[in-house]
Amino acid sequence: MSWLVALILLPLAGALAVAGLRSNDRAATLTALGVSVAELLLVVPTWLAYDPGGERIQQVTSFDWIPALGVHVSFGIDGIALVMIAVIALLVPVVIGLLNSTDRLPEGRTAGGFLSLILVQQALTVAVFAATDVFLFYVLFEVMLVPMYFLIGFYGGPRRQYAAVKFFLYSFLGGLIMLASAIGAYSLASEELGSGTFDWATLVSVVSEAPLDTQIWLFLGFFLAFAIKAPLVPFHTWLPDAAGQAPIAVTVLLVGVLDKVGTFGFLRYSVPMFPDASAQLAPLVLVLAVLGVIYGSILAAGQQDMKRFVAYVSIAHFGFIALGIFAFTPQATVGAATYMLNHSLATGMLILVVGLVAARGGSTRISDYGGMFKVTPILGGMLLLAGMSTISLPGTNSFVSEFLVLLGAFDSRPVFAIIATVGMVLAAAYVLWLYQRIMTGPVGGNALVGVGGGPGTAVAPEAGARKAIRDLSGREIAVLAPLVVLIVGLGFYPEPVLDTVTPSVEATLQAVQER
Repeated sequence: MSWLVALILLPLAGALAVAGLRSNDRAATLTALGVSVAELLLVVPTWLAYDPGGERIQQVTSFDWIPALGVHVSFGIDGIALVMIAVIALLVPVVIGLLNSTDRLPEGRTAGGFLSLILVQQALTVAVFAATDVFLFYVLFEVMLVPMYFLIGFYGGPRRQYAAVKFFLYSFLGGLIMLASAIGAYSLASEELGSGTFDWATLVSVVSEAPLDTQIWLFLGFFLAFAIKAPLVPFHTWLPDAAGQAPIAVTVLLVGVLDKVGTFGFLRYSVPMFPDASAQLAPLVLVLAVLGVIYGSILAAGQQDMKRFVAYVSIAHFGFIALGIFAFTPQATVGAATYMLNHSLATGMLILVVGLVAARGGSTRISDYGGMFKVTPILGGMLLLAGMSTISLPGTNSFVSEFLVLLGAFDSRPVFAIIATVGMVLAAAYVLWLYQRIMTGPVGGNALVGVGGGPGTAVAPEAGARKAIRDLSGREIAVLAPLVVLIVGLGFYPEPVLDTVTPSVEATLQAVQER
């Protein structure tokens, strides 16, 4: 059994153990945290065993599932998948470690049930990134919606049922359309080879040689599913509702990792399998990408809810990722691949800090805050760092990714790159606006109803009572520390990530560049 298979099975086994501890929240939380930390440790040998200069897909495990249809349970990773598996392995223990600080579960719901779903979600997400059979990828693409549906629908805000159903229907419909295209690709392979297969590598070699018209129709099925998942404008409307209603821990995984399945799908499936269609339809995708950058930025600036604010910020960033992928230059595509990681780190931290603010003030409305830095300076510093990474300030992890995207896109698509640059200016404006409204100025707002004699003594209403607002505890600082280290560390030394993803990006672009 490879390290990769262990990364899939461990969270599933942990979910069973945690589910059995539903009557003991503390034991369930400690068990889930232990499992997630063990998962993170397993990433180390998985990463060390990966050779960036070796085969495109490594650590392959495969066995028959439905032999009559050529379907296999097949897993393997390239550099892009490895990076995304690593980031989810990091974010899960972080959200579990901060669960008691960011989320209050609804009455009657237990931590055991919630955390078992989190671990199932982790296992399915790792499996999606690792799948190398197209039918298996489709099955996992749909099944991974189930734990997320319950995490939003059972544990979210007042409109959680609406948000959960909308999220599920959008993604499920996109998956069904992708299945139709996958069946079309299977039929092509059957005609060419005499027997059908869903093996990714085989389909890439067969379908990439199909006529342009055929490629376009098949490409559109995969593209729609991934555009919804990413999401790209105009397929984005489910995200603000889902992120606004989901618990903070779930929002981190939803916006930080789950959405990357869409952009990962562009790189793993859309471009290599349909290179002619990708090149032909690239201008249309680029229009949607820059539209998302500008649209998401403008709507983020107008939000009054912090969680919806982060959702629209992410929509703008997904536009940058799509721009980098479909610019079809090595710099831009490497930038897009690393942007997937760096967005997960920056946005994950931003959501967590927003959750810590909201937990202290009892509200997610931006207008309910003011001058919070005076009473929570460490929390204010964390929000500032997350914001600076979000706007890709030099010295933070996101800068290199965004710079490579714009540099590479300008070489091949200068008009789109220039329009996207406007989004950078808007990002600086809306992030600084958020920070100014929450952290600076006189202490005030509905969430801060009184101030005592110094830092940490503001009080906030909670169920008619008043409680002291405290700065970050030692535990909270320790849990956030890995994100801080990576945001700063990758800002100054991104080489390990660049070296890991670059060979996979070059292999992805090869088919398009040969056209």
